[in-house]
Amino acid sequence: MTQKTGTITLIGAGLTGPLLALELVKRGFQVEIYERRADMRRVQMSAGRSINLALSVRGIHALTQAGLWNDMQKIVIPMKGRMMHSATSEITFQPYGRNESEVINSISRADLNIALMNAVEERGVKIHFQKRCSGIDLKSGVLELQEEKTGETHSVAADVVIGCDGSASAIRGEMLKRSRFNFSQQYLDYGYKELTIPAAPGGKHALEKNALHIWPRGNYMLIALPNVDGTFACILFLPFEGKDSFEQLPTRAAVLEFFQLQFPDARALMPDLVDNFFANPVGSMVTIRCSPWYFEGKALLLGDAAHAIVPFFGQGINCGFEDCTVLMELLGQHGADWNKVFSEFERARKENTDAIADLAIENFVEMRDRVGDPRFLFRKKMEFALQEKYPQRFVPKYSMVTFLRVPYTTALKRGQVQDRMLTELCEHIDRIDDLDWKKAERLVDSELSPLELQ
Repeated sequence: MTQKTGTITLIGAGLTGPLLALELVKRGFQVEIYERRADMRRVQMSAGRSINLALSVRGIHALTQAGLWNDMQKIVIPMKGRMMHSATSEITFQPYGRNESEVINSISRADLNIALMNAVEERGVKIHFQKRCSGIDLKSGVLELQEEKTGETHSVAADVVIGCDGSASAIRGEMLKRSRFNFSQQYLDYGYKELTIPAAPGGKHALEKNALHIWPRGNYMLIALPNVDGTFACILFLPFEGKDSFEQLPTRAAVLEFFQLQFPDARALMPDLVDNFFANPVGSMVTIRCSPWYFEGKALLLGDAAHAIVPFFGQGINCGFEDCTVLMELLGQHGADWNKVFSEFERARKENTDAIADLAIENFVEMRDRVGDPRFLFRKKMEFALQEKYPQRFVPKYSMVTFLRVPYTTALKRGQVQDRMLTELCEHIDRIDDLDWKKAERLVDSELSPLELQ
């Protein structure tokens, strides 16, 4: 039996789906959401699916527009920089920005998801849980939905469908069957496993609270992000196979030996390390690119469904939320001319999401390898010195991505230019006092136009 909804139908109640629903309801649209999972507020989440997120300016802007950011601040912890842990437990701090205002915010994925679902239901949006989208007739807009509990299927005729259903998107799967649909996926040879550093006595944090902790080891790394309950969500990134890989950690003894050798100070804070290690699955990381993102004015891909990226720039959620911001701006310009809105949306976002995908892979190498290199740390200091001198022109790539809302393509292109400049300026010096400022000014004037700051 086919049910006619007359609403905008969103597939996926993860993070972008509820946020988008809030903005659509504000503009007078009727919205319903279908979600394949059970309601996480009523059932325990599966292990290994709750990586912490790093909210920064793009995501904060979207949450502010939706009227949610003030409440969200109760469940975030600002991180002022990276705290690097050496193999001998020495610690080095590298700030993210120039001042205390330039921070990223650690937030539990589950806490954010729950807050968004609560907000959207308060505004009258119905979330249909345990209803898997198994297909869509793009021409008619008829969705095929399957009850996860019983396997029973039924159809819903939707006027407009937006696939917010992640990297394994069912909506994209249907688009893939059409001619001239471009699709690529690139998996890293690395996997990840979630671990936990429990809270210290009294619910305090066992490590510096306002930092992202990194144990960089050249070809792999461990990171830890703070939670409001005093715990740290840890993620171990290792190759799947080969030297120092998940393949080489099949036993409890092997895990303990590896951590004691490579991460001794973290190991000392993880009494349940081995149980965590074998309870949680090894996850994979993929970059997905596709086009077109839409079919006529009837269906659109948004967020990871259109452009999944690896997590190493902390921009997955920020990029997805920025999708919502841009889509709403276009809706404001063109009204419910969905074909125009969708085509303009892809035109505005595709090159930028391709750029952040490249930046995220590049940042993986930086995090696991270069953050412990004294020359790299010197270059970072030089970046801040140049930014202080030329604030409208020389803005570090990390700052453009994280603390500004300039297009990702701008950050990528200017970042490449600035990297070349830094290599030339830092080549024969070890102190900022030795910088050739006349040469720096010539390079900045000739190669960097004023940046339109947002």
